[in-house]
Amino acid sequence: MGAGRSGSTILGITLGNCEGVFFAGELARWHRRAGEPLAGAERERFWSAVRERMGAEGESLGPEVRCLQQSAAAFDIRGWPAQRRLRGRYRRVTEDLYRAIARTAEATHIVDTSHFPRRARELQALDGVDVYLLLLVRDPQSIVAAHARRDVVQGPGFDMLTTNAYLWLTYLLSLFAFLRHRRDRRLLVSYEAFIANPEDVLQEILDCIGSPAAIPDLQALRTNVGFLGNRVLEADVVALRRQPEQPARRSRVTAFLQLPWRIVFSRLRPAVGG
Repeated sequence: MGAGRSGSTILGITLGNCEGVFFAGELARWHRRAGEPLAGAERERFWSAVRERMGAEGESLGPEVRCLQQSAAAFDIRGWPAQRRLRGRYRRVTEDLYRAIARTAEATHIVDTSHFPRRARELQALDGVDVYLLLLVRDPQSIVAAHARRDVVQGPGFDMLTTNAYLWLTYLLSLFAFLRHRRDRRLLVSYEAFIANPEDVLQEILDCIGSPAAIPDLQALRTNVGFLGNRVLEADVVALRRQPEQPARRSRVTAFLQLPWRIVFSRLRPAVGG
């Protein structure tokens, strides 16, 4: 869980290079894209096999599922009837999707980097999946800078004040989902700590999920066949850079508005990476 552009794709890729762990990418987009992944022959073959395993249950519920996933949709009363109507099938299809991915990839663990806290709440209701939540947080100045960019495949972002409001809403919903989840199946993860000391952070995550996998070669990470993510997936192999990018300009307004969350995250447990 967490805000968009917090580094979930590179964290997911790194975990996906561990034995038995499959990086699936942003599965929340499954319905909006009717099960069609990013371009690439190997990627398309894999997800075609997943759709075949799912059969009729693999049919898309369409873009209407945003009412169950996106944070702002929680307050749109016009979408409440649709939420009640779609929730049961949404959960069944999601569980079937995870099962089909696990069988196709021959994996014991699946990394879903969708990051929507409301989606996480829906996953908590699944009986056939053991859900582990990673609440990924990043320096808000970096997130604001990332949303100000216009050269990203996710589309245009927000201005500074809108991004701060988005962070507040996302973190409030994420905090609620995090605290109601089992303590032994949740972790707060700092993106900056992950980049600076990836081996230790990865080991704590692997210990949490009960995986005996070894730490992969961080200078030769295969992006594999993730369904959807940022432009990092356009490369076949990437290397983890241990020095995070720093925004060119730092906003005092952002620092002030995000100070309460800095305090909250400093006290939230269990946490990995400082």
